[in-house]
Amino acid sequence: MPSQKKPLPAHLSRRSFLSSLGAAGVVAGAGPVLATAQTATPVAPMAAGSTPEPIEGAIPVSLRVNGKQLALQVDPRTTLLDCLRETMSLTGTKKGCDHGQCGACTVHVNGRRINSCLTLAVMHEEDEITTIEGLGQPGSLHPVQASFLKRDGYQCGYCTSGQIMSAAALLKEKCGPSDADVKELMSGNICRCGAYPNIVAAIQDVRQQA
Repeated sequence: MPSQKKPLPAHLSRRSFLSSLGAAGVVAGAGPVLATAQTATPVAPMAAGSTPEPIEGAIPVSLRVNGKQLALQVDPRTTLLDCLRETMSLTGTKKGCDHGQCGACTVHVNGRRINSCLTLAVMHEEDEITTIEGLGQPGSLHPVQASFLKRDGYQCGYCTSGQIMSAAALLKEKCGPSDADVKELMSGNICRCGAYPNIVAAIQDVRQQA
């Protein structure tokens, strides 16, 4: 025989009853969180000049980046991209897709362009690594950098360092004379803003001057 439901008290509607249950659930769920927040001990900031804690499983690696030899301790699984950004603070190299599909992380290794998100830092001892920071500096820009400024070869700027690094490498590669040839060799670099015409124009200006 099915059980009979007891009617709600006259002063308590179905809506108010459900609302009270919901409120009780929120309080019950928030209780442990609030208690933790109240009893948590704040973490003191690292003092200036102090040595960061060593990374578990890290191995020594010596990398030559932008003409400087650096002795580092890195996790052997660390990509070259993460090593540049997180360990060396060279944040001009951008992390876009992290799957080698957008080109934002392009750097030069021994003069050739690569996607730094697809290779491990420990694989590049004795290699000559160049990032956007080592390509040119304010007051002494690389011709490609100067041409990108002249031609407005960027919009949001996130892909620009990768575009410039690829374009600088393209100058040393076999490439036909047409815009279509340049587009083909730059196809690994995506600009989500769609600044492709200006990017191609900037590259062609440098090629003509050379």
